Amino acid sequence: MLFQIIKIIISAILIWAISEISKKFSFWGAVLASVPLISVLSFIWMYAENKDIAKISRLSYSIFWLVIPSLVLFVVFPVLLKLRINFFLALILSIGATSLSYWLTVCILGWCDIKL
Repeated sequence: MLFQIIKIIISAILIWAISEISKKFSFWGAVLASVPLISVLSFIWMYAENKDIAKISRLSYSIFWLVIPSLVLFVVFPVLLKLRINFFLALILSIGATSLSYWLTVCILGWCDIKL
């Protein structure tokens, strides 16, 4: 249980730090946010808990294929904001577009016999 609490605290501190840094230095906030910290932390937590290298490798492989559709959010969201769409509506529409992109990617990978 203590390990779970430590994981939550470290993860929360990273998210908080990125948010706070972004308020003053958008470039450095973007640099920190673009580093796959959540993925790296997930690898570390998985290794610390069960040392299952095969599962960590599969996770890394799946993340690789899903990075491309995740980029849709970072294209659609600012476009919608520039069109003066309400922030929350733009966010919801961007998440929807990203979800559709994930679905299409998974379908295409399945047709190519690539298993995630």
